[in-house]
Amino acid sequence: MTKKEIVKQLSEQYKLTHVDALKVVQGTLDAIIEELVRNGRIELRNFGVFEVRQRAARKARNPRTGEAVLVSPRKVVVFKPGLEMEKKVR
Repeated sequence: MTKKEIVKQLSEQYKLTHVDALKVVQGTLDAIIEELVRNGRIELRNFGVFEVRQRAARKARNPRTGEAVLVSPRKVVVFKPGLEMEKKVR
């Protein structure tokens, strides 16, 4: 499902205009990103936890040449689903 499909579904379900539904969806996504940048963690009850983690530097291999390459440390966003989501997905 894409953001466009989510907007369409919300606008139909809650009788919103497409523009209003888009503002809600985009505003929610922007708020999640801002919180991750600020605090590195956001917990949405019954949904899950988004968290920024630091990946250590590591050695990797270029698959074409087999040459060893150093991959620098970086931050990644990880998601751990909540219990309610786990139950529904299973």
